[in-house]
Amino acid sequence: MVRFGVDEAGKGPALGSMFAAAVYCDDPNALPGGIADSKRLAPARREELAATLCEDDRIAVGVAEITVARIDDPETDMNSLAVAAHAEAIANAVVDLEPDAVAGDAITGLCDACDTDADRFARRVSEACADLEVPLELDARHGADDESPIVGAASIVAKVERDAHVADLAAEYGDVGSGYPSDPTTRAFLESYVHGHGELPACARESWSTCRDVLAAAEQTGLGQFR
Repeated sequence: MVRFGVDEAGKGPALGSMFAAAVYCDDPNALPGGIADSKRLAPARREELAATLCEDDRIAVGVAEITVARIDDPETDMNSLAVAAHAEAIANAVVDLEPDAVAGDAITGLCDACDTDADRFARRVSEACADLEVPLELDARHGADDESPIVGAASIVAKVERDAHVADLAAEYGDVGSGYPSDPTTRAFLESYVHGHGELPACARESWSTCRDVLAAAEQTGLGQFR
């Protein structure tokens, strides 16, 4: 029986942090009804379900945040950061478990694969969790957030954390949109900020091509004014 699921939110945006969540539960019946891949749920429903999951003593929830600074570090890459996020979320979920809850056989978990090779992703997350005192048996599958209720639960928590983070950015900067490169509001925010400040905002992933392109276009425009 799969006892915990793990998923991430915010791997692809040009703005803000990535989040991962791990949800641990011994009894599948303890999960609230209506669990699904977070993308299939309205924001209000996601928030309601996330609150229910976090408040239930039968369920352990762990969250990990991968900041913009970590994302922009040239010594790493997004696949490695997704591995780290999953491992950190798992560690934060199991740290509060009662010792007798994890005694005996290894805990079986399922990750939503963030790599084209799902087996490789599971292996890398397992290796990243090697220092935990809790024995784990991890699997990873593409689309696990849509197929497995407990991974769906993790996707909901991760998405709610990411949405709250974007709301905080909006409170600081104004409307930043979703943070995704394809969002016109996000693009307009970046262009406006760079035009007014001459640099990218601190919440921008400078290593993303979207952010580099906006900065380069502004610099080119500035040079053109002196020709």
